[in-house]
Amino acid sequence: MNTVLWIVQGILAVMFLMAGMMKLMQPKEKMAEMMGWVEDFSQGQVRGIGILEVLGALGLILPMLTGILPILTPLAAVGLALTMGGAFMTHLRRKEMVPMGVMNMMLFAMAAFVAYGRF
Repeated sequence: MNTVLWIVQGILAVMFLMAGMMKLMQPKEKMAEMMGWVEDFSQGQVRGIGILEVLGALGLILPMLTGILPILTPLAAVGLALTMGGAFMTHLRRKEMVPMGVMNMMLFAMAAFVAYGRF
């Protein structure tokens, strides 16, 4: 089970790190071409989401890897699951259920699995 949890943590970390870095580095106008939902949020809010995703990605791996405060790993997973819940609600409101809402629910389930397994 530990191996499966590490694999899921790694997949989540890579996905959230890439998504978070994109939100931090690209201007809102460029992101709006690919992701219409950013028009519902300010540049600061989009950057805030990016910061949360990057910190969550690091929190999935580093605490358990280093052995320093490993309780932070399931807490990071809970935070990412909550973030995906909010993303799901945004896509539901915008009627963008396929494929974005489905992807949010898959990431939510994976993060919830890690949180459950690591608690």
